[in-house]
Amino acid sequence: MTFTIRGIAVSSGIAIGRAVMVASGRADVAHYFVDESQVSAELARVKDAKNTVVDELIRLQHTLVMREAKDAPTEIAAMMDVHMMLLQDQTLQDGVMHWITERHYNAEWALATQFEVLARQFDEMEDEYLRERKGDLEQVVERVLKVLQGKPSVLPHVAESQGEDAALVLVAHDLSPADMLQFKDSVFAGFVTDVGGKTSHTAIVARSMDIPAVVGARTASQMISQDDLIIIDGDAGEIVVNPTAETLALYRDRQQIAILEREHLKLLKHTITVTKDGQAVELLANIERPEDTAAAIEAGAVGVGLFRSEFLFMGRDGKLPDEEEQYAAYTMAVKGMQGLPVTIRTVDVGADKPLDAQTSRDQSHLNPALGLRAIRWCLAEPDMFRTQLRAILRAATHGQIHLLIPMLMSAGEIQLALKQIELARDELDQRGVAHGAVKLGAMIEIPAAAIALPLFIKYFDFLSLGTNDLIQYTLAIDRADESVAHLYDPLHPAVLHLIASTIRQCQEAGIGVSVCGEMAGDVSMTRLLLGMGLRCFSMHPSQILSVKREVLASNAAQLAKLAKKVLRSDDPASLLK
Repeated sequence: MTFTIRGIAVSSGIAIGRAVMVASGRADVAHYFVDESQVSAELARVKDAKNTVVDELIRLQHTLVMREAKDAPTEIAAMMDVHMMLLQDQTLQDGVMHWITERHYNAEWALATQFEVLARQFDEMEDEYLRERKGDLEQVVERVLKVLQGKPSVLPHVAESQGEDAALVLVAHDLSPADMLQFKDSVFAGFVTDVGGKTSHTAIVARSMDIPAVVGARTASQMISQDDLIIIDGDAGEIVVNPTAETLALYRDRQQIAILEREHLKLLKHTITVTKDGQAVELLANIERPEDTAAAIEAGAVGVGLFRSEFLFMGRDGKLPDEEEQYAAYTMAVKGMQGLPVTIRTVDVGADKPLDAQTSRDQSHLNPALGLRAIRWCLAEPDMFRTQLRAILRAATHGQIHLLIPMLMSAGEIQLALKQIELARDELDQRGVAHGAVKLGAMIEIPAAAIALPLFIKYFDFLSLGTNDLIQYTLAIDRADESVAHLYDPLHPAVLHLIASTIRQCQEAGIGVSVCGEMAGDVSMTRLLLGMGLRCFSMHPSQILSVKREVLASNAAQLAKLAKKVLRSDDPASLLK
């Protein structure tokens, strides 16, 4: 029977193949009590299982080191590091010990119970990326559970097959980066998972490997059977199960067209990005790790528009990176961009991104989206902030660095932030340590900042529109709340007016302005943003060539007329169809 499952499109393209099912390790967890005399044995079982998984990850990390860089995406290495840290997390270990020693749960039950406790803490986080790190914790727990249950903790080997349907696609509740690494050289052509979102680890790795993927497909792993023929539409976010001959032929044609389009896009890499009427446009890359600069260069980015430095702070059990570690990371990014500018955003952590479990519990009553985060947190922890600033300023001796500060909203905050930068320079001078000049920028992601834009123009060299948060705050919508997520609308008139006004005022003042949120990499938004006057876009490297093609086919003057109509409309979406 043919049917279609809908999920979230996270990596474009069409994949066609036979389904290989991967079961969840928590599906059949035994629940029973143990005697006092068995407590020590249960604790030992958990410890041995954990050590087994640690050994497996170490072997896989060694495999990464031995492979060529092109053979193993850097995202996998980063996420495997996170898994290793989660395995050693004291909160996880202490919780399991509690359930075994105090409640006399068996090892599997204790591990599954502590996961549920920690999962709730992840669910309370406002930040989408951190919220989806619950998936990493779940994978760690499932790998340990499989060892406890005597099952293989990695996916079974799949021999390559021959024939028209030789390709295989993986269907699972979730997939770990380690498992995906194991099958890098196999015949898997795409991935489907029940859970996850656009920033989940599966999505990130799938994009880095250029593999079609659909996540958040809910019950896909229950509805699809082993060896079903399925089509993964990574553009529409759909999975077609057991398609008819006509449907299959249609998608095979689309697949071939997509392959040809990708090859044609590569020809644009060295093409200067300019509109038909001669307007130059800069296409920059968003990165999370210094190693991501390789993908940015490969895609033809003319710089890094957003280096999310908070990724250096994640998964460390509260142990923040020191100045030397950060300096090395920022220097690596600068050198990786081969003389092109790198914009480093200062760390965005706070109430919604706790540094330890106790902080999360203490502040669980707060609305994290409106709490102590980003620059507010940095100003509350000046020693931490200046440590990062010193590292960035030192790295600026190796190349062009632009320093970007998130979530500013008032003159007081701006002055305090600038004072910390000044103090960081003074501290380096006192130590006799070299440091370089940086351009200073601010994120415009709070409506108050967009409305009071002249204040920001007065203090900064450039501004960057963080459209993800700007939309959330403008529309009073918590993106973490599924009941209102459908109201998240980048084409709402209020949002568009704030964006257009910011771009216009920056142009009139002669300072640079970019968009670094999801809108920048969405080709359906490219023409509208060009019409508003935007000439600098920053996005995931995989999106650059598609946006470049749209820019090359556009006439900015004509689009300016369209943008005016859209801004006057009560229903902007209807004019962009």
